[in-house]
Amino acid sequence: MCLIRQPKFGHLKRLHDAVKLCEKALLTGEPSNMTLGTYQKAKVFSSGSGDCAAFLSNYHWTSSARVTFNGRNYILPPWSISILPDCKSVIYNTAQVEVQINRMSFSPTNVEPFSWETFNEDISSIEDGPLMSYGGLLEQLNITRDTTDYLWYTTSVKVDSNESFLRGGRLPTLVAGSTGHGMHVFINGKLTGSSFGNHDSSKFKFTGRIQLQAGVNRVSLLSMAAGLPNNGPHFEMREMGVLGPVAIHGLDKGTMDLSRQTWSYKVGLEGEAMNLGSLSSIPAVDWVWDSSVQENTQPLTWYKAYFNAPEGDEPLALDMSSMQKGQVWINGKNIGRYWTVHANGNCTDCSYSGTYRPNKCQSGCGHPTQQWYHVPRSWLMPSRNLIVVFEEMGGNPSGITLVKRSITSICTEASEYRPVIKNTHQNHGGLNEQNVVKINLHCAARQFISAIKFVSFGTPSGACGNLQQGTCHFPNSRSVLQKLCVGRQRCLATVPTSIFGGDPCPNLSKKLSAEVVCQRRATPVTGNQWPCRGTYVPVNRQQTVN
Repeated sequence: MCLIRQPKFGHLKRLHDAVKLCEKALLTGEPSNMTLGTYQKAKVFSSGSGDCAAFLSNYHWTSSARVTFNGRNYILPPWSISILPDCKSVIYNTAQVEVQINRMSFSPTNVEPFSWETFNEDISSIEDGPLMSYGGLLEQLNITRDTTDYLWYTTSVKVDSNESFLRGGRLPTLVAGSTGHGMHVFINGKLTGSSFGNHDSSKFKFTGRIQLQAGVNRVSLLSMAAGLPNNGPHFEMREMGVLGPVAIHGLDKGTMDLSRQTWSYKVGLEGEAMNLGSLSSIPAVDWVWDSSVQENTQPLTWYKAYFNAPEGDEPLALDMSSMQKGQVWINGKNIGRYWTVHANGNCTDCSYSGTYRPNKCQSGCGHPTQQWYHVPRSWLMPSRNLIVVFEEMGGNPSGITLVKRSITSICTEASEYRPVIKNTHQNHGGLNEQNVVKINLHCAARQFISAIKFVSFGTPSGACGNLQQGTCHFPNSRSVLQKLCVGRQRCLATVPTSIFGGDPCPNLSKKLSAEVVCQRRATPVTGNQWPCRGTYVPVNRQQTVN
């Protein structure tokens, strides 16, 4: 079962439908520009055969504008573009897209808690072949060829027995620069510290005290990548890995520059070489079973468990919030990297209006940037499914759970005076402006609309889950929606605004905002009342109410 992401899916679908209706004018017409006001413009495509499409824009970020185009008046919301595929009727406005927003919940499945076996990476094994050595620091991708996220950089440091820090003095400091995305520092096989880049810059610098011993010491840096950009200027020239400088400060003789020393390089991890994420991994792997595995600060640890497929057909996901950073495999298939770093920013109510900036309209502040990771049911067998987790930093594997996703409620918002695209292939002459509101609510398969949580036709405000009545509200809003939608899986209707009764605020632009509850059917529906995937039964067909 696919996971449609609303409202983005709905926005793009309606935009594609609208542009498709402009196809002939866009491909055969000549473009021209018109000024409709101080902040308002029109881009018109017209051909000699009569095809015409127009895009009316309002660049003001707070105020709507009333403009005249081709002898007709149009209201343009702030910071929006209206699409007219026949240069007459508005079928799409970027600020007034009637789409559905899903409110999702994740609940436990009937799967027993995972019984984990563990395997720890042996840091001493990085000295085992195959190795390559080079005088200086090399770029990571030129060595790994993107076959793995991991590359070991190892060098030796000789410490004189007379160093002051060996007799109670201050420990020396290691400074190591990297171009991304993360790095673990090991001194003589023991983890000393870690550093990571961030969203703004993948480059970072590790700075930390290190415990050295008299004689030869081994400094090992594990560079970790986390995906590569596939767009932007000169993205093919972006570098990865520990490119320096790398130096030890605080020795009696001053700073020891390690950047130009001879470094040994090893591609990948021991667990990768043994193919631990696969169903056909090397059988001689020394897995250790621990029924009480809890918080584990040991980095570079592999976890393995088996589970039976849960009942039902709801989409499944792994809750990885108890872990930190790594990868997951299900039956040998990689479901991706996880990194549960918490999002920073300022999450407040926002408006689409105004120039876009990366910190605009942020959400999820203080929470993991991603907590749930989709597990396709098609990858699962009835029993004994293999899950393998590789944790780079340390976490609590007992907190990993398999959950099922369900849509608990859905919201819609639709503005009045919005003609409906009935068929993306209809001719332009069939588009007539109507004083209507389009209702489009769709619960998931085997669910139905059981109740109305909120509905208001007028000037409601707020976001899905926190909708509120405005100064203008039609009292009949609830009874209209209840009659049209309750009991159905899909409520798709085009209704005249007059159905809501007399207009208490005739001089205001109005919209319909609603949130309804989706409930799972208790018993299977028999006969032809249950819609097959991709079809509609009569009770769910679009209706136009007069």
